[in-house]
Amino acid sequence: MVLSRIWSAFIIIAIAIASIKYISSTHYKTIFNDMVVGKGGDTVKIASQQMNSLSPAVSDSLMKKNDFANSRIHYKTDSLKQNVQVYRVQEADGVIGTSETAVKICLGLIGIMTLFMGFMSIAEKAGGINLLSRFIQPFFSKLFPDIPKNHPAFGHMLMNFSANLLGLDNAATPFGLKAMESLQTLNPNKDTASNSQIMFLCLHAGGMTLIPVSIIAIRASMGSKTPTDIFLPCMIATFAATLAAMIIVSLYQKINLLRPVVIAYVGGISAIIALLVLYLVQLSKDELDDFSKVLSNGLILFIFLAIVLGAVYKKINVFDAFIEGAKLRG
Repeated sequence: MVLSRIWSAFIIIAIAIASIKYISSTHYKTIFNDMVVGKGGDTVKIASQQMNSLSPAVSDSLMKKNDFANSRIHYKTDSLKQNVQVYRVQEADGVIGTSETAVKICLGLIGIMTLFMGFMSIAEKAGGINLLSRFIQPFFSKLFPDIPKNHPAFGHMLMNFSANLLGLDNAATPFGLKAMESLQTLNPNKDTASNSQIMFLCLHAGGMTLIPVSIIAIRASMGSKTPTDIFLPCMIATFAATLAAMIIVSLYQKINLLRPVVIAYVGGISAIIALLVLYLVQLSKDELDDFSKVLSNGLILFIFLAIVLGAVYKKINVFDAFIEGAKLRG
C-alpha cells in the first residue's frame, strides 16, 4: 500500500510540475511531448531570436563566446553575433523510451538470473549450501536467532553477501530472492516481514563491497580516466553502512552484539579489510584495475568450479540440476 501511494504521488507530482512549467515559461511548450516520446540527449529547439532582443546578461556572455547556458537553457549565436538559437537538451528519456529500457534490462537480467539460479540448484543438490550454512551458522545464528540451526537460508544469505562483496549486483539479485524465499518459509505471519527478513534486507541494503566491479565498469564506459578511484572509498563506505545497519537493527530487535562469536567474526572481517586497504594503497591505478578484475572474476569462476566438482563427487546430474534451477527463475 505504501509503495502504491509513493508511485501514485510520483506520477501526480511529475505531471503537476510539467504543467506549471508549461504555463509559466515559454521555454517548455513541448514538455508534454518530451515526457512521453522524448529521448535523453535530444536538442529541443525553443526559438530563434535576435541578439538585441536578449537580456543584457545573456548578450554580454554571447559576445565573449558563441555558446552560453543559463538554468538549463542554451544560447548559441552565429559568427556575426546577430542571430541566436535558443534550445535546451533533454536530460532523460520519456516514458516510452524508459519503458523500452526497462524491458531490455529485464531481458538481460533473465539470462543472468538463469545462470546463477542454475548453479545455485547444483550447489543445493550437492550439499554446498548446507556446507556454507554450517560455516556461517555460529555468527548468523546470533543475528538471526529465529532461524533453526543449519537451515539453508544461512547458505542463501551467504551467497548473496558474497556476490555483493564482489560488486556483482546482478548475481546478488537471484541469491537475495532465494534467501528471502527461504526466510519466508519460517515466517509465521506471511503478510508481514519477520525480524530475520528485516535484518537480512538491511544488511543487504548496506551493500558491503570489497570490489565494486559494476561501478568501475560503468565509470570506464563513461570515459573516466581513473575508473578505479572509487575502489577504496566504496569499500570503506559500504563497510561502515553495513556495520551501522547491523547495529541499528540489532538495537531495535534487542540482539546482543557483545557476544564473543559476534566480536570475533566482525573483528576478523575488519582486520581483513584493513589489511586489504593497506595492500591496495600501494598499487598503481593500472595494478589496482588488474587486481580487481582478477580477484572478482577469478572468484566467480572458482565458485562455479567448486560447485561442479562437488556435484561430480556427489554423483549429481549436473545438467538436470542446472535446468531445474534455471526453470524456477528463468
